[in-house]
Amino acid sequence: MKKLTLTNYAQGNTTVLENEFIDHHMVKANGEYVKVYLLLLRHMNEPSGMLSVSEIADKLECTEKDVVRALNYWKKQRLLDYCEDFEELPASESAPASYRKNAASDEITADSSPLQDVQDDSASVPNIQQYRSRKERKEFKELLFVAEQYLGKTLSSMDIDTITYFYDTLHMSAELIEYLIEYCVENGHKSMHYIQKVALSWDDQKITTVEAAKSSTILYNKNCYSILNAYGIKGRAPATSEIAYIRKWNEEYGFALDIILEACNRTMNTIHQPNFEYTDTILKNWLGKNVHYLKDIEALDADYLREKERKKKQAAKPAINTKNNKFNNFDGRSYDMDDLERKLVQQ
Repeated sequence: MKKLTLTNYAQGNTTVLENEFIDHHMVKANGEYVKVYLLLLRHMNEPSGMLSVSEIADKLECTEKDVVRALNYWKKQRLLDYCEDFEELPASESAPASYRKNAASDEITADSSPLQDVQDDSASVPNIQQYRSRKERKEFKELLFVAEQYLGKTLSSMDIDTITYFYDTLHMSAELIEYLIEYCVENGHKSMHYIQKVALSWDDQKITTVEAAKSSTILYNKNCYSILNAYGIKGRAPATSEIAYIRKWNEEYGFALDIILEACNRTMNTIHQPNFEYTDTILKNWLGKNVHYLKDIEALDADYLREKERKKKQAAKPAINTKNNKFNNFDGRSYDMDDLERKLVQQ
C-alpha cells in the first residue's frame, strides 16, 4: 500500500510540502481545512510540541469548531493523527483539545487513499471514519466511484460529505443512494443540493429500498402523464416548468391526483387550452378554502350556485323609485273628468 510521508526536514525556516498533497488532496479540500493543515505542518518542530485548538483558531481567525472540523477531516483522509483530550464544546460536541506531534518521530504518515483499510483505535473520537468494516469501506468507495460516473465530475469534499450524510445519518443503503443519483441525473439534475432535497423527501416518505423508491417515482411519473393527458398533451414528457408546477401542487399544496385533474378539466372547459398558471390559480383558491376531497369541491359548487341564484332573483325584482324616474321629472296635473266630458258633448 502506497504511503505518503510529509516531513519537515529542511532548514528551520522552511516547511516542505510534497507535490502529491497539492495534486491529490489539496484540490479536493475546503480552503480553511488546508490552512489548518499547513499551520500544523509549520509547527511540527516547535519546542513545545503542540498547538491547542484555541491557538490555531486565534492564528487563523476562525472558531474552534472550524478547527475541530478541519482536524477530523484530515484524520479521515489519513493525513494526520492527534492525541485527544476531550472538553465540552457548544451543542454537546466533544472534540480533541490539542494536536501533538509524535515524540519519537517528526513525521505525519498517511495513506494515499482516504478509504483504505486501517486500524480504528479511536472509537471515542467524534466524526471518525464511520465505515468500520472492510465490506462497508469497500462498498462506500465503490459508491463514490459510481457517483462520479453519473455526475461526470470528480467529487468535491462537500459532495462526499453529502453522500456520507445519506449513508450515515439517513441510513440509506449504497444501492439506494446509487439509484437516487441515477434518478436525479436522468431527470436532468446533477446538483448535489437537488439530490439532497430528493433524499430528504424519500426519508420523509420512509423509503428505504430501491424497490420502494422505484414505486414512488413510477407513481410520480404516472401522475405527470395523467396531468398532461388531462390537458390533451400527448407524445412528450413534461417540461421543467411544468414539473415545477406539478411538484408544487402535489408537495406544497398537498393535493391528491383527483383534485389536480379536476382543476385541469375546469381549466380546459373555461379557457379551452392548457394553462398551468390558470390551474394553479384554481388550486390555490381551493387550498385557501380547505379543500381536501372532491366532495369539498362539490360543496363549494353548490354554495356558488345558491349565491348566483339569489343574486339573479334580486336583480329580477322591479325597482320602484318614483323620485328618480325619468318620466316623472315634471309637476303632476289634476283633471275634472266630468267637466271634460260635458265640454266634449257640447262641442
